[in-house]
Amino acid sequence: MTTTSTPPGTNTTLDRLRGGVIVSCQAYPGEPMRHPETMAQIALSAVSGGATGIRAQGVADVALIVDRVEVPVIGLWKVGSDGVFITPTLRHALVIAGAGASIVAVDGTRRPRPDGRTLGETISAFRQETDALLMADVGSVDDGIAAVDAGADCLSTTLCGYTGERAKSIGPDLDVLSVLADAASVPVFAEGRIHTPEQGRACMDAGAHAIVVGTAITHPSTITSWFRDAVR
Repeated sequence: MTTTSTPPGTNTTLDRLRGGVIVSCQAYPGEPMRHPETMAQIALSAVSGGATGIRAQGVADVALIVDRVEVPVIGLWKVGSDGVFITPTLRHALVIAGAGASIVAVDGTRRPRPDGRTLGETISAFRQETDALLMADVGSVDDGIAAVDAGADCLSTTLCGYTGERAKSIGPDLDVLSVLADAASVPVFAEGRIHTPEQGRACMDAGAHAIVVGTAITHPSTITSWFRDAVR
């Protein structure tokens, strides 16, 4: 596997995130917490608890959180909810970078992109316009290998179990994580279904550069439903 990306350990942003917990501060459309100020307050609370980074969705949320916190912000822009919807085009990626994100997360799968560009073309054009780093959210080992070859600065297992290429695991997809952590020449972040500290530790033991936790920290309706189901 070859890459033109910055090697792990030489980039300050990636070094700041190494070995830490990144908290994903996102709310779904129509939910009471779907507001930039609310997400910024949650982000500040997460940082006070030791979060080394924040992952945020949407231009307004990213811009406000970048203004409020002193840790790196991974920004993305969800367009719809099916197919390639995580920062799906170069335009979306550049807008999120312009909002101040240190790292922009994009769909890093091998699926066709809405603007017709390949991932490699997207990354090449992105590099010409901004100094922000680019994270490829992948759904499989093959996605990750292709994303690194395309020039991604880092990978995340965000889409494992959501693209139809492999079944959704109970808990984080440690199989994909461990293979990519061993094979990739860029940092690999663990994200997706990390619901307990023990699962987070397992991700680190499998070689994760850092873990990204969302629902288990920042989604009260889901957390409440876990307890409701347990006591019924």
